[in-house]
Amino acid sequence: MYSDRTPIHNMSKRILRPLPVLLTLVLTLVLGACGWSFPPGGAQDFHHLVILGDPHLPGPNLVQKEAVLETINAWDDAEMVIAVGDICEEYGTDAEYAAAASFFSKLRKPLFPVVGNHDYIFATPAWPGGGYNTGSRASQEAKLQTFRTTFGLASHYYSKKVGNYFLVFLSTDHESFATGLAEPQLAWLRKQLARHRQTPTIIVFHGPLIGTQHNFRRYINRPHAVAQPTEAIHALITANPQVFLWVSGHTHTPPTEASYAAPINVYAGQVTNIHNTDMRGATLWTNSLWLYPDRVEVKTYNHQTNTWLPALDRTILLPRR
Repeated sequence: MYSDRTPIHNMSKRILRPLPVLLTLVLTLVLGACGWSFPPGGAQDFHHLVILGDPHLPGPNLVQKEAVLETINAWDDAEMVIAVGDICEEYGTDAEYAAAASFFSKLRKPLFPVVGNHDYIFATPAWPGGGYNTGSRASQEAKLQTFRTTFGLASHYYSKKVGNYFLVFLSTDHESFATGLAEPQLAWLRKQLARHRQTPTIIVFHGPLIGTQHNFRRYINRPHAVAQPTEAIHALITANPQVFLWVSGHTHTPPTEASYAAPINVYAGQVTNIHNTDMRGATLWTNSLWLYPDRVEVKTYNHQTNTWLPALDRTILLPRR
């Protein structure tokens, strides 16, 4: 599909002549209500990243999911779309990955996916409704390879420079933890962070950091619902103050939940965890990150009402050097 994380589409840039203030305001309100994206800061000194929480493909509400892609395609300033795992509905079968490939073929922005637990860890049952049982390591490796093949990736974990930011894309690949990193990936991450100690760093991973949301469901903050191994990840984060954002899915945290955007999201006084809900419900939301030279603006979009939710706007400043 693409290699070395190179965009597969070039977006055209529109040049607009200055408009009278009143007309500009009217256009902003009208187009904003229709789902057009207007950057928070004016002049384009930013990079707009759109986050898709757990797509679970094909899954329910496929038409609504496809409408989300249509909306994102219409956002001229959107440069990247990030899918935070659970691309597949249940087991990471060939049929589910084929459905994912078909779905994302409709996206006209570069896609940056990572692996979630439903993409690799479970054994495919012999009959429908066979439950979730951890698969053999051979089964897991085969499904990780299917993920890489489907999305044209040499590795299921990778990195990319975007402006003055360093983005790290991690995938669940632990043989027993549903949201865990195996040692080879941890070793790679240590080296990546050591090489970019002066660059503001954003980490994308399926599982959230422990303690960054309230226990609003029984599994929140449990071992299989947080990034593992917790001690190793804590050591990596606190040893690398350039890491300041963690973007996750897995817990299906909706914007209606109090800890979706709250002070509890800050881990170790250093890293803000941006939680993203799934794409299985009747109402679909996406988060957008606008990366500016001095800050990140986070905004949430309701794809049912085609409106931004300003009450959930956040500004995250870059770490001090």
